[in-house]
Amino acid sequence: MTGIRLTAPAPGWAIDADVVVVGSGVAGLTTALRCAAAGLATVVVTKARLDDGSTRWAQGGIAAALGDGDTPEQHLDDTLVAGAGLCDETAVRTLVTEGPDAVRRLIDTGAHFDTTDTGDIALTREGGHHRRRIAHAGGDATGAEISRALVEAVRSAALHTVENALVLDLLTDAEGRTAGVSLHVMGEGQHDGVGAVHAPAVVLATGGMGQVFSATTNPPVSTGDGVALALRAGAEVSDLEFVQFHPTVLFLGTDSEGQQPLVSEAVRGEGAHLVDASGTRFMVGRHELAELAPRDIVAKAITRQTQLQGTEHMYLDARHFGAEMWEQRFPTILAACRSHGIDPVTEPIPVAPAAHYASGGVRTDLRGRTTVPGLYACGEVACTGVHGANRLASNSLLEGLVFAERIAADIVADGARPGRPGRTEAVTATGRAAVPLLTAESRTEIQRIMTRGAGVIRSAASLAAAAEELEALQQQAADAADAEADGPKDAVPGVEAWEATNLLLVSRVLVAAAREREETRGCHWREDRPDRDDAEWRRHLVVRLTPDRRPVVHRTDSAAFPPVRPGDPADSAVPTSLPNHPADAPEEP
Repeated sequence: MTGIRLTAPAPGWAIDADVVVVGSGVAGLTTALRCAAAGLATVVVTKARLDDGSTRWAQGGIAAALGDGDTPEQHLDDTLVAGAGLCDETAVRTLVTEGPDAVRRLIDTGAHFDTTDTGDIALTREGGHHRRRIAHAGGDATGAEISRALVEAVRSAALHTVENALVLDLLTDAEGRTAGVSLHVMGEGQHDGVGAVHAPAVVLATGGMGQVFSATTNPPVSTGDGVALALRAGAEVSDLEFVQFHPTVLFLGTDSEGQQPLVSEAVRGEGAHLVDASGTRFMVGRHELAELAPRDIVAKAITRQTQLQGTEHMYLDARHFGAEMWEQRFPTILAACRSHGIDPVTEPIPVAPAAHYASGGVRTDLRGRTTVPGLYACGEVACTGVHGANRLASNSLLEGLVFAERIAADIVADGARPGRPGRTEAVTATGRAAVPLLTAESRTEIQRIMTRGAGVIRSAASLAAAAEELEALQQQAADAADAEADGPKDAVPGVEAWEATNLLLVSRVLVAAAREREETRGCHWREDRPDRDDAEWRRHLVVRLTPDRRPVVHRTDSAAFPPVRPGDPADSAVPTSLPNHPADAPEEP
């Protein structure tokens, strides 16, 4: 334990449970449903409403080997290639072999996917996939349908839910084992103010940290709360430098900030072309899959092309689809474009990369266990090793499904039983050192620092400047907290201050890892280190927080993750060299 907590009032109320799940996307709700089905007293805590997380914004679909001629082995190969040599092969094999049945169980839960005239699941292609294996719903509203089905199942099961609640810190017992979480419930929730959920198992399913950057596809709630909580609790995080920028986000202007409309990769999967202002396709010849190359390659190509031509964006041309296909296959994207004065039926769509997905997160094993006993992580907040240096399109929803089921099974197998006696008493967090809070206004400043210094293109100089500016923000907060009564005031505890403080922490860790990795790999692009260096860097960066809130970066000995528990056998191992395997293919220019 680091002995660090957010500055917050002591909990004024408490709920007892067997397990608390923090987050209500596909990962969180799947975990909660499986735990509840096993008879465990399960509480779901979510930052907004149950259906307000990142899952509902997923357009493209969920990847699984469901089609004729497709196999888990082919899905594995595509995933390893996209991950640029850093995927945990055993984790990927777990994903692709357990994935098809997990999707079928999701359908049994009530999710309705689009079907063909013969009643089979309709499948499309996305970047990095050599086969049609993306199941979708409502054309381009897959996440919304999955969220609807899971929320409906949770409500039918009458699970205890706490909405509009920001999780603050992990609670532990006297031995340092997980004993619940503290949280703040806003006025619309079931409780007001700071409280606690006491439980021997905590599952973080809080989503990503897209709000670290100015332009993002992530909803406003994605402020890195789960990663920040885990770091303060002493957990390890890994691969945080690998932030995927989605290549085709609707360009609304250089000054546009916050959540931007996504133009799904499935649009390219159905045949849309990336072109410059003159209508010339620039992905042809850059990669064998052209517009369907892995996302990091497409994002880099768009960025390079804008630099060469002195423009701010490229275009996605799908005019050849016609009005009927746009209206039936991509109604959500069509409506979003038209709401901003662009009609994809008659004109190309201006697009540019924006922050989309964190391939790294809280380090886990194949059962979702972190390095803190009793604390689990699942979905985008976690680093299972599946994504490596770059997530393959539409693997994220599948990862949430597969590893959520594994976490629920482990919680039950670990001894969590309905009403088990002798639950240890939680030690409140008030005895720990409180982190000075940032003001709400700091959020925008953090985003601009990160966009300038740690965005699509990075360098030693840009990252050093970002690190210096972030440290200055932390020092300002510390100075304000230490000031005399007549001096500058520190931030008042509240949602905006807590979110800004979480954003600062995950930003500092991201920049520390990005500075350490002196190569270009996957979605980490160092313009001063343009080559991939397998001999030096085909390994992971693991970060812990020291008691004085300093991130310490450790490089693993190989591409294999060490066990999360001392003495445990490694449940996955990747050899340092895999000759003739797709993961060792040289990265595309």
